[in-house]
Amino acid sequence: MKAFPKAFLWGGALAANQVEGAYLEGGKGLSTSDVQPKGVFGDVVERVPGDSALKDVAIDFYHRYPEDIALFAEMGFRCLRVSIAWTRIFPNGDETAPNEAGLAFYDKLFDELAKHGITPLVTLSHYEMPWGLVKQYGGWGNRKTIGFFERYARAVFTRYASKVKLWLTFNEINMSLHAPMTGVGLPETSSKAEVYQAIHHQLVASALAVKACHEIVPDGKIGNMLLGGLMYPLSCKPEDVLEALQQNRSWEFFGDVQCRGAYPGYMLRYFRDNSIHIDITDADRDALKSTIDFISFSYYMTGCVTTDEELNQKARGNILSMVQNPHLASSEWGWQIDPIGLRTLLNMLWDRWQKPLFIVENGLGAKDKVEADGSINDDYRIAYLNDHLVQVREAIDDGVEVMGYTSWGPIDLVSASKAEISKRYGFIYVDRDDNGNGTLARSRKKSFYWYRDVIASNGESLK
Repeated sequence: MKAFPKAFLWGGALAANQVEGAYLEGGKGLSTSDVQPKGVFGDVVERVPGDSALKDVAIDFYHRYPEDIALFAEMGFRCLRVSIAWTRIFPNGDETAPNEAGLAFYDKLFDELAKHGITPLVTLSHYEMPWGLVKQYGGWGNRKTIGFFERYARAVFTRYASKVKLWLTFNEINMSLHAPMTGVGLPETSSKAEVYQAIHHQLVASALAVKACHEIVPDGKIGNMLLGGLMYPLSCKPEDVLEALQQNRSWEFFGDVQCRGAYPGYMLRYFRDNSIHIDITDADRDALKSTIDFISFSYYMTGCVTTDEELNQKARGNILSMVQNPHLASSEWGWQIDPIGLRTLLNMLWDRWQKPLFIVENGLGAKDKVEADGSINDDYRIAYLNDHLVQVREAIDDGVEVMGYTSWGPIDLVSASKAEISKRYGFIYVDRDDNGNGTLARSRKKSFYWYRDVIASNGESLK
């Protein structure tokens, strides 16, 4: 019988800036997320005393984490992916010593997880960085930021060496190509050359963090995190097939560098063909040789690419400019649902890198209805997750080594793209709306009990 490994890490995934709130408590500084109150694709807004945004409170995980972790434990979570807010540890980013109040908060969080036997998987930078580093230095466009990040990484590795054994460097590192402020702290008007130079600095910083983790947490493992943006050719025209190869390489390159320790030839050609000069020092090349232990990625949808310019024009409104696949259904937000694509992607990444894979984000954003008796019958979410997990099981049977699965947003949170809570992902409902109204009370959805049974049976209950 096809089965999940006994040590498979079932759980969920959160991001500090989408759940914690308490955005100025405990000495925390402003982050790039704090100055993007309308989300990843919203304008940058200079915060002033007395103003407010939904993420400032989010779901108040900062104060309510014991209650939420108890609910995750009730579902049987073996793993919780969280991120550390960099600005809780170094408020402006360039301090020489870390902020003790910030360090102490994550001590309590990790201790609470340990109490329930839940393994933490910790992301160092999840769609945020200190706003001070952007204002004073130009974000990742400045080589100095590499040193600031390494100092931060070493501080948290040292502090939590006995509590955290699984680490990730940057969340969806390839997203910087589409949202440079969120990814690398650069204006949306930045040139390709400027963005790729900032990305290079980030890749070097990631490698230095890998090296530091191996030194400080010798029994730990550290990976990268990619946005798994699998593209299909819209037709079997050779031009479309080649275009799909190029589009997939545009994000696979981040994994190539982090897995293989050097820039691939196709990327060097891309730089030449587009007159992009990247300042790469010998020290950078040496640093990049520190490679990751495993690959983690998010998977929500696939898309199609074509060389037909008329069809491409129609696709421009999509975040990743993807042409719709005529064979797939879509979610309320226009994200196409493709469970088999997850099996395809798992096999593709395994064949490419031969390193353990970890699905650290996958889920369905939807508008949930609370019935008169308080129940939430989210059968659509159950169907989505069931179908994707069946394909994960198929990939494992194909011979792919999969470490675990942490669904995105096991509890409702503020979405990254538009900073709205009405786009709900959770197994746990949070009583709050897009205007900030609500009690923040937690309640279990139908999917809560479904996922509990999936974990308890180690996937045998999947249909």
